[in-house]
Amino acid sequence: MTEYYKRKADAGKMIRLRGREYIVLPSADEDIMLVKPLGGSDDEATGIYLPLNAPEDKWTEATFPRPGVDDINDFETAKLLFDASRLSFRHASGPFRSMAKLSFRPRSYQLLPLVMSLRMEVTRLLIADDVGIGKTIEALIILKELMERGEVKRFAVICQPHLCEQWQNELKDKLDIEAEIIRSSTISAIERRLTGSESVFNQIPYQVISVDYVKSDRRKPLFLNDCPEFIIVDEAHTCTMPQGATSVSQQQRHHLLHEIADNPNRHLLLLTATPHSGKDEEFKSLLGLLKQDFRDYDLENLDQAKRKSMAKHFIQRKRENIKRWLNEDTPFPERDTKEIGYKLSTEYLDFFREAQSFAKGLTAGVEKDKGAKGKYWAALALLRGIMSSPEAGSEMLKGKALRRVEELENQSLNNGFQPESSNPVIERLEEDSDSTQTELISNAGFTDRELSKLTHLGNALDSLTLNSLDRKAETALKIITEWMAQGFHPIVFCRYIATANYLGKVFRKALPQTIEVQAITSELPDEQRKEKIKLMGSHSQRLLIATDCLSEGINLQDLFNAVLHYDLPWNPNRIEQREGRVDRFGQRAPVVKTALLWGEDNPIDAIVLKVLIRKVKDIQKTTGVAISLGEDNRSIMDAVLNAVLLEPEKALQATQTKIDFGDDYYDYQLTNELEQAKKRAENLRSIFAHESIKPEEIEADLKSVDEAIGDVKSVEKLVLQGIVHLGGAVQKVKNGYKVQPGNLPGHLKEILLNRDTVQVSFESPTPEGFQYIGRNHRFTEQLCQILLALAFEQRNGFARLARASVIQTDQVKIHTTLIQFRVRNVIREVLGKQENISEEMYLWGFEGSNPDSRTLEYTECKQLLFEAISMKQLSLERQKSELLSRLEIFGKREHQFIKLAEDRATELVKAHGRFKSLVGGRRYEAVYPILPPDILGVYVFIPTPTQS
Repeated sequence: MTEYYKRKADAGKMIRLRGREYIVLPSADEDIMLVKPLGGSDDEATGIYLPLNAPEDKWTEATFPRPGVDDINDFETAKLLFDASRLSFRHASGPFRSMAKLSFRPRSYQLLPLVMSLRMEVTRLLIADDVGIGKTIEALIILKELMERGEVKRFAVICQPHLCEQWQNELKDKLDIEAEIIRSSTISAIERRLTGSESVFNQIPYQVISVDYVKSDRRKPLFLNDCPEFIIVDEAHTCTMPQGATSVSQQQRHHLLHEIADNPNRHLLLLTATPHSGKDEEFKSLLGLLKQDFRDYDLENLDQAKRKSMAKHFIQRKRENIKRWLNEDTPFPERDTKEIGYKLSTEYLDFFREAQSFAKGLTAGVEKDKGAKGKYWAALALLRGIMSSPEAGSEMLKGKALRRVEELENQSLNNGFQPESSNPVIERLEEDSDSTQTELISNAGFTDRELSKLTHLGNALDSLTLNSLDRKAETALKIITEWMAQGFHPIVFCRYIATANYLGKVFRKALPQTIEVQAITSELPDEQRKEKIKLMGSHSQRLLIATDCLSEGINLQDLFNAVLHYDLPWNPNRIEQREGRVDRFGQRAPVVKTALLWGEDNPIDAIVLKVLIRKVKDIQKTTGVAISLGEDNRSIMDAVLNAVLLEPEKALQATQTKIDFGDDYYDYQLTNELEQAKKRAENLRSIFAHESIKPEEIEADLKSVDEAIGDVKSVEKLVLQGIVHLGGAVQKVKNGYKVQPGNLPGHLKEILLNRDTVQVSFESPTPEGFQYIGRNHRFTEQLCQILLALAFEQRNGFARLARASVIQTDQVKIHTTLIQFRVRNVIREVLGKQENISEEMYLWGFEGSNPDSRTLEYTECKQLLFEAISMKQLSLERQKSELLSRLEIFGKREHQFIKLAEDRATELVKAHGRFKSLVGGRRYEAVYPILPPDILGVYVFIPTPTQS
């Protein structure tokens, strides 16, 4: 046999090298031949540098050994061989190149953004699906697909600092990609580890970067100089250009993205559940990153051409769009929502009314004295702190030195409070500060008399705190106790750090010690927050108290399934953000509990609840459209709050009647603004829901992918039967299976944490207490490798798998032969040099002995393989004789077998043709099979003799 040194074998070919068989992989470098062991994983791939002419790198062409009489074994194990083979594939046939390398099976609706991406030469896409639908997964699918197609070698995820670990984990868990976190706390260690003069952005191919680290004027040029070709931006709404450009931080973020987008060949994915803040200009600043023309579009008056142009780059869907997409159930939990009121104790109510009267006095002069705006804001912040908790109120009143008005006369602080400025007490969605706003009180410029009153209020509050007269905390404790008795794991969201820490003390004291209680705020670094939450998972009963530092982007559905809003948000979108941490795809609980806690004695709570929250919820309930509170709404809300402080009694009456502060002007204005926001949201939905892409257009390709690489049921069947074959035990239990590893090989036991009993599940979301095992799980991968090896030789006392078998069965009426084989196809872009290898398991068969007798379709073969039952144990000699006879007949029909392999390549071309018509892009691709296919198994079925 000819030995080769320098010559490079064709991609897909099998060669013998260094004493074993390898498959040649595509390589863009003519001097390097990439190979991986036959049956091995991609991790075992290696490169041969041909110019070295190394003696050990001689190679010869090789062929796959065909089954013979020595391979006869128990027919039942032939099913294991088939499933182990296709589940081991990482380069599956079909137009979706990445599917075999995902550790999860995507929901069909999650492929729509991928289709949109593949329609573009350069991906520029804004994914704005509702909270919890799976924007992260959709982005990861696009990334992996482009990597598998050879279009992306390096990427960066740009996100907020507290989301870096989450993205790093998602990349590892979903794509098996080890990405590096780059931010202030990690950069020193990274730089010490790296060598050379190039920047970290050049040396690290897979990056997760804190936006606040990379946006600075010092670091931004370094990043842009070595910026990867694929960028994902999470929570992209925090990177818009603010109208009026008041936020320096947000301006820096936007300028960073603007310069990233300036390179027209760079792929850019923007992710956000709240793309439109209520200001068209801010929204268009995001769209302009995708295509500059979008900055100048009038969103209220788009013609059909512009609508189509924008729709190519933007997708926004609500849950109702996707729950039954392609007849596939997508289980979202039901949300059980309540509003729960509480009344203050007599003593606390008297104190609150005194504070409210003081606030009213501060507010009264605002209209006449524009400089008094600061006092109005201070009054509002003070009342909000007092109603949050005694601790927050005390921090407001005494936490910082209060400055007299004389100290401010010669400073610009008071002049900074301009009437057109936005009220800082009404939070913007992108703000997650959880500190009490003591600076508003410190800088208000109080008179001596007002300072004296604040001191008096502080002392009075201290007295109340000592007497423990907090009915709000009592009500919350009652709710939490009830929920936990029902088996729920709640999160209590608070506005302020002081309140969260205060509740932590209250709940730890009142609840049984068996309940793990943690208060997590921005006082803790990101890493500590994540670690504390992770440790809570080891407790069967857990209660998390948190501020809004955890309300955005972080996934908490694995550990928690209920949300109590201890402090009523003044931005209704904050409610959805908080609840979206647990009410999302992946939540195991069928029902998620949520409750809004509000003070029946508190006029501000009363107005916020009726005027804002209920109105927004009504719109969302009737239309399914989420709306954002824009600046216009905030200014109206500011006016309403101002009126509340002046006439609190009317506000309390307004919870059951119309708002009426002399007239219903504010109610009308806010209702009108919310109606406009609803129309804007509906208009965007109508453009971007992407109902133009029909489910049936990708249904055939999805089914072929499932068949080629195995679906969830195939994984379940293979793993359970494989464990039993290797000496373990399996027992069905509610929600999954109990596995006793028994005699499993040591490295498989290690993956199962070396436990005597392990509960496993193959479903996602995974039930609590169960270990998820999917197609690309290390256990599945290693199990497949062991089973495939057992098809060729006995190892460690484990029985071989049948590459050949002869059985007598009722499933056939005539002698039938079944061939189980693996075909490799090389896919090449005709107008390019990029090559990919795809693998496919297939079945073919024929009846009788006549060379022209009927052949079996794939579905017939598969039914026979998985349903045929041996009715009689045939002698080994009989089996050998029958097998040799059928192999001889197969030799006469081999040309038909080869033709089938060529037909499979043609079918793959057709699939790419269908896909090309769906996504456009590259004009066509060539597919050619590596012949002959690898025959893994030959099985003979003899009909059961009829009774005379």
